[in-house]
Amino acid sequence: MERHTIKEVHFSTLTWAGDYLIDWAHSGTIFLPDGQIKKLGNYYLAFSFDSAINSSDGVYSVVYKRLGTKGLLLKNGEILREINRSYYHAEVYEYPVAFAKLNDGRDILIHCPNEYNRLEFEEVETGLILTNHIDRDPSDFFHSRLEVSPDNKTLLSKGWAWHPFDYVEVFDIEECIENPKALDQSKLNPEVNTEISTASFINNELVLIGASNDMEPFDDNSPDQLQNGQIGIWNLTTNTVSDIINPECVIGGNLMIIDDTFAWTFYEHPKIINFRTGEIVDEIKEIWSGKQVSSIIHTTKDLPLISLNPKTRQIAIGRDDTIEFLAKSI
Repeated sequence: MERHTIKEVHFSTLTWAGDYLIDWAHSGTIFLPDGQIKKLGNYYLAFSFDSAINSSDGVYSVVYKRLGTKGLLLKNGEILREINRSYYHAEVYEYPVAFAKLNDGRDILIHCPNEYNRLEFEEVETGLILTNHIDRDPSDFFHSRLEVSPDNKTLLSKGWAWHPFDYVEVFDIEECIENPKALDQSKLNPEVNTEISTASFINNELVLIGASNDMEPFDDNSPDQLQNGQIGIWNLTTNTVSDIINPECVIGGNLMIIDDTFAWTFYEHPKIINFRTGEIVDEIKEIWSGKQVSSIIHTTKDLPLISLNPKTRQIAIGRDDTIEFLAKSI
């Protein structure tokens, strides 16, 4: 594993923009793996923002509070408008927000501005809600950890439902714009025998899903389905789960795909696993990466910031005054 470390730095949010890491909330600070640091001069620490995302081209960003209700939508570092989510249990689970690009080139913001269970697609430039419909009746699902497929066609929500249990929902983005009621109920549901604590797109049709070791089993009479502590591949075309294995490590709440064979996992410390075999192929035990196993986290006190570069699949882990840049060795 390739590793570069920057020490004695200050940051509040970390997200990738091309080949560099940027902290929009702290003077627009740019961090390069070689140790260079630059400042753009934008400063949004009048509020306790602690997380951020960028659009695919880096033009738009959102800084937000992971366990709060407030966010800022930025364009090239300048404020477009404030965004919000429902107060309901906002202090215990991660803020749901993501960007996507439509077929016509428009950028949309996906979030839950009015109700915890009601996803909306918002035109970034104008603020127009594209999915507003009088007959919307969303299911009782707390959306969180939103992820969009590489082709911008499918939305994945890695959230939870009451009592609580972790699960995933998926939606066809263009279909939901044509028929906003399609956002009220997941398009597909994987047949598993456990909660799903983590998921990540392998490609446009395949999603790697995993269940933490201490999840609640659904039905002990389904031994062929995904169980606690296992990972498997969910095919969105056939709605089947295959290649179910027991990995050599505890499955936490964050899997991030590197390619069609390897993925990052972060329970206690960063590891690279072969998700076809379950083998740990690399790890750095002296870097703490938290014990997250769900979108429900209650506190960010002992959770470092973890950000994936969508182009290089490089990882940045920020904790205290140190940023670790990690990449899979060629």
